[in-house]
Amino acid sequence: MTERLSPRALMEKLVAFPTVSRDSNLSLVDWLEDYLSEQGITCHRHYSEDNQKAALFAQVGPDVEGGIVLSGHTDVVPVDGQPWTSDPFTVQERDGKLFGRGCVDMKGFDALAIWALVEAHHTGIKRPLQLALSYDEEVGCIGAPPMIEAMQNVLPKASAAIIGEPSMVRAVTGHKGGAGFRTHVIGYEVHSSMMHTGVNAIMSGAKLIEWANQCNAANMAARPGPLAANFEPPFTTVHVGTISGGTAHNITAKDCVFGLDFRVVPGEEIEDWHSAYLARIREVEAEMKAVHPDARIDVEQYFSVPALLPEDGGEAEAIVRRVTGDNASHVVSYGTEAGQFQAAGYSAVVCGPGDIAQAHQPDEYITLDQFNAGHEFMRSLVDMLRRD
Repeated sequence: MTERLSPRALMEKLVAFPTVSRDSNLSLVDWLEDYLSEQGITCHRHYSEDNQKAALFAQVGPDVEGGIVLSGHTDVVPVDGQPWTSDPFTVQERDGKLFGRGCVDMKGFDALAIWALVEAHHTGIKRPLQLALSYDEEVGCIGAPPMIEAMQNVLPKASAAIIGEPSMVRAVTGHKGGAGFRTHVIGYEVHSSMMHTGVNAIMSGAKLIEWANQCNAANMAARPGPLAANFEPPFTTVHVGTISGGTAHNITAKDCVFGLDFRVVPGEEIEDWHSAYLARIREVEAEMKAVHPDARIDVEQYFSVPALLPEDGGEAEAIVRRVTGDNASHVVSYGTEAGQFQAAGYSAVVCGPGDIAQAHQPDEYITLDQFNAGHEFMRSLVDMLRRD
């Protein structure tokens, strides 16, 4: 049997794999499956459609339903163009902090979850513990839904899922949903001196972006509902972060491409916002076609993440509160895979070590105090599963 690695050693190993979402994660999955297999734990994979990535999941303890899932993701965001002061794929300790890409989002939690799975397997537990590590979380939580479906076809269904995004080891019981739309406005090129005979894709696209501004202003001015009031900000936001298009200053732009994202508060439906956006698109498109019939607007949804809704007497929340002693109410505006587990019939909560403010940053880090708090959480969780 191979040596049982500490949480710190596991995190150092995981961070060393540069599993940026645009690249494969199979080297990490291969290593982890080998490690868990040598510990006597059977692993299962679910591959992406192109077979370049895989989710990994496993269970220890009795082969029955009603277990607890520890859920994380294997991918990280790029480091390109960021001013790191150390190798982002080598964990370095400085001033009570552990630096490296993924240390807080979320290979620190992954390492702790792997440690807990191995510890539970060797010490014995009365209730099942599952590990679920997805791919492509950072590009819209794309990999979790097929992984969750595959898990239910292979393992007894667990009843509670703890999603380990950084929450300072507090019980987060609600988060916003999200959806992203890649919008391609296709105009008709003419010399700008005759712009009334052409269709400027950028100027038409600007009407859709101004619609987003108007939505934000209206949402900000409205009185928030009871679920939304807990969030910061307490309303649905509409955001455009990237835009490209045009050929030259004296040519009406033929193309304009931008991404438009919604972060939707619980109590509102992503589909309603999608429908509202499509309605505005068709209005602008009709104006364009009135000038030239070849003009059009193509829109593609590239991610959709359901909100995590606070549960009345939720099992996952109760487990985390029992382990941590945290009785305060916490919600976040970022999305996670927790909403996807909840939509699949699991009680779900977000709880993981570290501060989300450090995620995606140059010199990303998790403090030693938070990493150790995460370790204590896992130790207490395994003890609870051993007793109950």
